Order: sequence, then structure tokens, then C-alpha cells
Amino acid sequence: MTALHAVALNCTLKPSPAESSTDKMVAHVFDALSKHDVSVETVRVVDFDVAPGVEADMGDGDQWPEIVERIGSADILLIATPTWVGHMSSVAQRVLERLDAELSNTDDENRPRMVGKVGIAAVVGNEDGAHKIVADLFQSLNDIGFSIPAQGSTYWNGEAMSGTDFKDLDEIPEAVRSTTESVARNAVHLATLLRQRQYSPYPE
Repeated sequence: MTALHAVALNCTLKPSPAESSTDKMVAHVFDALSKHDVSVETVRVVDFDVAPGVEADMGDGDQWPEIVERIGSADILLIATPTWVGHMSSVAQRVLERLDAELSNTDDENRPRMVGKVGIAAVVGNEDGAHKIVADLFQSLNDIGFSIPAQGSTYWNGEAMSGTDFKDLDEIPEAVRSTTESVARNAVHLATLLRQRQYSPYPE
């Protein structure tokens, strides 16, 4: 069996090459996944022209189809987002809106395209909101067809109004590190099982 592959959608609001706490969190999760021989790649969504809408291709230079093809080739999707005013970033919200089109994109067994893939989440921010963001992400990903592993999210919240960002930390806190290790371990376990035995065909 070929190695599992993970794609991260980095939903920072900062275009490359700006330093990003979300990018640091993605790298942290990827370090954990790499210990299980998972190949990884990152898409910084804001670097692409992703049009608003709920269609698979909105035309006129829309680059979402390129991103969704990368997701389609992956076993594990990580959505990583900063926290802004207690919510996921607008970029992450747009990703969920565009992924909705995949419900009507089915395979030979009539399953929505994303059924059989694993979805995990990572959140950073120096304000509260991580649990609500993860709940919203997982509800949406599950609706679209992704399977959510046990303890499938990791996050870091700095002290409220402190001005310290995740990217400014000299080292990853132990609680975050151990949580991320669990995310990686459980995501790999579930993705491996789904590789070996897919969901049953959907009725016509």
C-alpha cells in the first residue's frame, strides 16, 4: 500500500511570504504526521484566486478547481485557521462553501467524492474561540463526507489581549504537542482503515 498523503489548507489572511502563526501550526501538525510516514503538502489558500460561490468552478480565473484536485488526491485534509473575532477566518469559511459542491461530485459507487477521506483541524489565536471553530469545521466537513477521527483537532490560544502569537513562541507547549500527536496518530489510523475498506456504495 502506498503511503498516506495529507493536504493542509492554510486559511491565514496573510499572503506569502508573510510569516504566519497558522503556517507554523501546519508545520507542527505535519511534523507529527511525518512520523507516521505520511507525505504532506500545504496550500496557502489566500495565494489563489478563489471566487465566492458554491459551484465546483466559478469560471473567470477561479483557481478553486486546482485546489480541490489536490484535496481529491489526499487521504487526509487538514484545515488550519486563525481566530478572528471569535470565528474562523473568512478564507476558511469560503473553503467550506466551495467544498459544498463536492456533494454532487460522485464516484463510481455513487458516493460523494470526499467520502472516505479524513478531516482534521488546527486553530491558532490569542483570543478564545477554538472550540466553536472546530465544532463548525467538523460539522461542515462531516456534511461534505469527510470522516472525523477521535480527538481530531489541535489548537493554541494565547492569553487574551496579550499580543503574543503562536509564531512568536520559542517552543511548542507540551499540551499542544501531545494533543497534536494524538491528532496525527488517530488520523493515520482512520485513514488506513478507510483505505482498506471503503464505505458501502450509495443507492442510485
